[in-house]
Amino acid sequence: MGSNSAATGVQTAEEPAGPPVDEAELAIRLGNIARELQHENNPDSVLAGIVHAALELVPHAADASISLVTGRRRIVSRAASSDLPRRVDALQSETGQGPCLDASYEERVVSVPDFSTDQRWPDFSRPAFELGARSMLSFQLFVDGDHLGVLNLFGSEAGAFDEESERIGALVAAHAAVAVAGSQQVTQLTQALDTRDLIGQAKGILMERFKITAQQAFLLLSRTSSELNIKLHDVAEQLTVSGEMAKKG
Repeated sequence: MGSNSAATGVQTAEEPAGPPVDEAELAIRLGNIARELQHENNPDSVLAGIVHAALELVPHAADASISLVTGRRRIVSRAASSDLPRRVDALQSETGQGPCLDASYEERVVSVPDFSTDQRWPDFSRPAFELGARSMLSFQLFVDGDHLGVLNLFGSEAGAFDEESERIGALVAAHAAVAVAGSQQVTQLTQALDTRDLIGQAKGILMERFKITAQQAFLLLSRTSSELNIKLHDVAEQLTVSGEMAKKG
């Protein structure tokens, strides 16, 4: 599995090695995690399970999240363990740069030893450091057409992750990917993302047309959906395609 672990800039000294990982125990735990994820019917529970497993098993992981990427730019943060991953994903969406995008489209694993010195993403790295990001690992989870999933791990300081962190993180990601691919989760996740996009577009149309807030626009869409007994997704789709709200026949 390829990796671009050597980032530009100076790294901090390596941390003392922790206790060795029991490989047999790790294999058992990974197998159990994969089976548990395959039996989950709720996409959000699947993502939360992946994040929990990563935080539990990967050495030096302080925070974690799943990034869902669409259109080679837009990133939605899911199952984040804190506000930091959500803010970092928002910054990646804004700049169109960052490890999640590279892990999605170019590399299966991307390592950022030190955000303060990394020069690969000039519009992203320094602002991410100012948000509180110090080091990061991103692992590709799945590719489904124009939709991709990435597991992100954050270290509490620069140089937090070592070779063992990357190896175990890759194993967690691989088992999670198999579990997701072996179920209907990818389809459900990407459909949910498409629906969110449509509703966002429809809200934008109503906000501009009637000079109302996002909350008021959503309420208007919801009311129309309820009154006409039409799915919210279908109401939003008709508005974005035709420019007109659905009406009683």
